[in-house]
Amino acid sequence: MIKLIITGAAGRMGSAVLKLAATDPAFVVAHVLEMATHPLSGAVIDVPGVAGASFVVENSLAEVVDDCDVIIDFTHADASPIHLSLASEKGKAIVIGTTGISFETLAQMKRLPGARAVISPNMSIGVNVLFALVDRAARIIGRDYDTEIVEMHHRWKKDAPSGTAQKLRDVVMAAAPDRHWIETTGRRGMTGERKNDEIGVLAVRAGDIVGEHTVIFAGAGERLEITHRAYSRENFAAGALAAAKWLVRQDCGFYDMRDVLGL
Repeated sequence: MIKLIITGAAGRMGSAVLKLAATDPAFVVAHVLEMATHPLSGAVIDVPGVAGASFVVENSLAEVVDDCDVIIDFTHADASPIHLSLASEKGKAIVIGTTGISFETLAQMKRLPGARAVISPNMSIGVNVLFALVDRAARIIGRDYDTEIVEMHHRWKKDAPSGTAQKLRDVVMAAAPDRHWIETTGRRGMTGERKNDEIGVLAVRAGDIVGEHTVIFAGAGERLEITHRAYSRENFAAGALAAAKWLVRQDCGFYDMRDVLGL
């Protein structure tokens, strides 16, 4: 069995990962962690409906990192680089699904020697198929269509636009690297006509929406929309566990969910 550490285990995503991992015979959950200031730090948490699945919430990855094969990290943009460094130092695999990591920080993370990591802003299998479909559509559809990306999330989400929306933006831009892309994250007032190389990345925050992403290609007389809607966090958690199973068999390097899924 694969010995697993879950960081951010009391959060929305960490809780979903813990719930699935506790019922997956491929894993044994060795430790669950939260930051020291979290209200549940030091407490015992139970996985509902799973007999014997009780875990003490610890707060120091450095103290337990030796006791695992892989770490699944859904924490904070400031914490994930530290967790990656600890995993690399100890030769442990790590799956990072944290969002809000800046491009510059991510570039620094990927220069870390000896790391073995899957890093993806969205672990959902469906979303990663979305990335592949958008890449294909963007390459076919060309300059005559305007591109807009709209994402919707729950009112508690702290970063905007979402990491997935930013990844979709990158996919569209990479499909036409010769264009002088102009990103906008909002419009107000007399903005003038839309520029030919403009790409909108727009965020909606409302209610308890788990996650919805739509890429719009709008041309003369027609509009193509490609949408992914998430109805629960279990699909993200399942993708993270699939990534962990895949990663423990790989050599050192940086991977994403396209590698995991063979896309």
